[in-house]
Amino acid sequence: MLREHLTFFREFRQRFDTTGAIAPSSRFLARAITHYLRQRSADQPVRVLEIGPGTGALTNAIVRHLREGDRFDLVELNESFASHLRQRFETDPAWNRVAAFSEVHVQPLQEFQSEAPYDFVISGLPLNNFPVDLVGDIFEHYFRHLAPDGVLSYFEYQFVRTLRTRIGARSERARMQAIEDIMSAHCRAHRIRRDWVFANLPPAWAQHLQK
Repeated sequence: MLREHLTFFREFRQRFDTTGAIAPSSRFLARAITHYLRQRSADQPVRVLEIGPGTGALTNAIVRHLREGDRFDLVELNESFASHLRQRFETDPAWNRVAAFSEVHVQPLQEFQSEAPYDFVISGLPLNNFPVDLVGDIFEHYFRHLAPDGVLSYFEYQFVRTLRTRIGARSERARMQAIEDIMSAHCRAHRIRRDWVFANLPPAWAQHLQK
C-alpha cells in the first residue's frame, strides 16, 4: 500500500493533468464503483474494461469479482502506472488468479481496439482536467465499447465543477460549464444510479450509466 501511494504521488506531481488526484481511490469508492459488477450473474462470463486504472485501487476490487471465462482489459496511458499494474498481476495472489485472462494496454482510449464490446466499462479518468472536446470524445468511446445493456461506471469529485465555475478564471469557468453540459446530458439520458462516497480524498460520486 505504501508503494502504491508513493507511486501515485510521484506521478501526481509530474502529471497532474492525467492523474487528477492526490491519493488513490479509497476502498469505499472502489466498492461503490463495482456495485453492478458485484451483482453479476453467477453462471455467465463477462467482459470488463477498466480505463485509467492508475495504481489499481479500483482494479483491486474488480479482480475479486472475476471468474474463469471472463475477459479483463485495462487501458492505461501512464507507463509507470502500467508497470506497477503488471507487477501486481505477477505478485499479488488475488490479481494473479485472474492474470491469464487480463491484459494491460499502454495507449490512449481513442486508440484501443477490442474484438467485442464489454458488459462493464469502469473509468478512473480525471475528466474535469481535460479539454472539452476530449471529454466529449471520451464519452463517445465509453459507449462505443459498451455492450447493449452494459453498465458504464465512473467517478467524479463532488462539486468540483460547481466551485470552479464560480471562482475560476473566465476561460476556466467556460470550460467547466461546457464539461458540465456534456456530462449532465449523458446522466439525464443514461444514469441508473449515483452513489455518494464521503470516505474518499476528496469525497466523490460514483456514477452508473446504462447503454
